[in-house]
Amino acid sequence: MSRIGKKPITIPSGVEVKVNGALVSVKGPKGELAQTLHRLVKAELTANELLVSVPDQDDRSQRALWGLSRTLLSNLVDGVTKGFTKELEINGIGFKAAATPGKLVLNVGFSHPVEYLFAKDIQISVEKNLITVAGIDKQKVGQVAAEIRAIKKPEPYKGKGIKYKTEVIRRKAGKVVKGASA
Repeated sequence: MSRIGKKPITIPSGVEVKVNGALVSVKGPKGELAQTLHRLVKAELTANELLVSVPDQDDRSQRALWGLSRTLLSNLVDGVTKGFTKELEINGIGFKAAATPGKLVLNVGFSHPVEYLFAKDIQISVEKNLITVAGIDKQKVGQVAAEIRAIKKPEPYKGKGIKYKTEVIRRKAGKVVKGASA
């Protein structure tokens, strides 16, 4: 049994959920999102709860779809109420970033500044060496953060590059210089 799929999704006040067959749309104070469910997954709307179900709860693939669908719908509700953020850290001498509407300019050790263009529904802010990616769609926020990190991944010797704020870089020892023997 899917333990995640069984849990009902509570709908907070100010959030409107519509179930139209396989399409579930959620509208809240921060915006509107929609998700198309798999053909085997059914969503039912009660007074202030959203329930997800599958026809055969003993089938392994259907249980996986059940839990996945419930989590995706829960992320929609969380996104339109609170939103999601990812924080990236820039490490390195002379490495810096600047954000303008729709564009992030990174100077991260290349011979030229790197420009990263992003969608309107994503907000990026830069404060010293910290880049904050925010939005209502969890998948888009994570994808944009991963693409920014991929521009200059942190290297294992000095730790220079762009990394997630909570990420720990495993450092390598580098070359050992032996003393001159007399």
